[in-house]
Amino acid sequence: MQQLSRYLPSFGVQVAIGMAAGVLLGLLAGQTGGADGAVGAGLYTTGQIFVQLLKVLVPALVFTAIVSSIAALRDLPNAARLVGQTLLWFAITALIAVSIGIVLGLVMQPGLHSSASIAAAAAPATVGSWLDFLKGLVPANLLGLTATTSTAGSATTTALGFNVLQIIVVAIAIGAAAVRVGAPGEPFLAFNASLLAILRRLLGWVIALTPIGSAALIGDAIVRYGWSTLSSLGAFAATVYVGLGIVLIVVYPLLLAAHRIDPLWFFRRAWPAIQLGFVTRSSVGTLPVTQDLTERALGVPRAYSAFAVPLGATTKMDGCAAIYPAVSAIFVAQFFGMALHAGDYALIVMVSVLGSAATAGLTGATVMLTLTLTTLGLPLEGAGLLLAIDPILDMGRTAVNVAGQMLVPTIVAKREGLLAAPADEVLIEAQPA
Repeated sequence: MQQLSRYLPSFGVQVAIGMAAGVLLGLLAGQTGGADGAVGAGLYTTGQIFVQLLKVLVPALVFTAIVSSIAALRDLPNAARLVGQTLLWFAITALIAVSIGIVLGLVMQPGLHSSASIAAAAAPATVGSWLDFLKGLVPANLLGLTATTSTAGSATTTALGFNVLQIIVVAIAIGAAAVRVGAPGEPFLAFNASLLAILRRLLGWVIALTPIGSAALIGDAIVRYGWSTLSSLGAFAATVYVGLGIVLIVVYPLLLAAHRIDPLWFFRRAWPAIQLGFVTRSSVGTLPVTQDLTERALGVPRAYSAFAVPLGATTKMDGCAAIYPAVSAIFVAQFFGMALHAGDYALIVMVSVLGSAATAGLTGATVMLTLTLTTLGLPLEGAGLLLAIDPILDMGRTAVNVAGQMLVPTIVAKREGLLAAPADEVLIEAQPA
């Protein structure tokens, strides 16, 4: 197997090839029955299986990694400083991103260049609330599991899910307790370390399937969403993507260069996770790959990254929680002819910097959007206008989210002298060390 890997392209190139193949398969599916055809159904099924394989590892991986991180952080004299620096840089990058979103919204005026009908406006079923922050922090159970029940006709189904933020809280509490009890806690910490090693091996096997999963997910996105729905909201979509592009290819490289980190070096190693975020549209689903590459490819110590990356996957969202709600709020105000004042823009900034924590573990950017609209007193019906193209926007938003979730730990580790020296000769392989 190792001899075969020598002749294969790098992991990032494999993912790129998979995405290119997915585009071709998506175009083929569009000509052979669409989403309901054999090719379309195959793409959807394959993509969902891959995402499910990633997500099934998340609860156990996050729990064991954070418990292990707590045990390792006790030997670091600057552990509290690392936590503070992480939260500070989460806020700094969110502030920059939301400022860009506000400026673009005012300059490009997407709400004044929309052909959408006001009759299409409808309030979404899920609405964000500041109380969600406190609810999200308090675990419902030790496993961080949640259950949802849905009824279709006479059939009732119950689905289990998980709240990553609650798992983080539980893991921090148990890890801290295990450290504090001393010798009686050492067997548990040893078992946790052994389980983490097993989970990382399983993760390596799943990551090896990323090129196939990427092909299926991008192909399904082309078949299912296409680009026809962008016609009436093209100006809004363009504004969001311009903002995402500025953050990803201008702001992030400048921050890296300011800390004497080569942006090309960073993106070359982080790109597989960014690509996967784009096609999966899920920071949590991408989390195993994000954490793996942050440690192995970027050189962030495991003791720190095991804490920072899962926290970032739930609260660090420059795409979903900064640029998108800022542009969306300005769009809704312009579309409904409502004026925004200086105080309103200050509220947008506050919601974007703090609100991602308030919606951590909840569903998508819709909750963050409705939280922003309710805080500003804007019509919730405006959110209904934007839902039709949300999947297309969500791909770009998630890619920026994932990039930011890798950027901050890298910068903090560099500032604290913990970042491993760059080694360009180290190959990014699917199998973790």
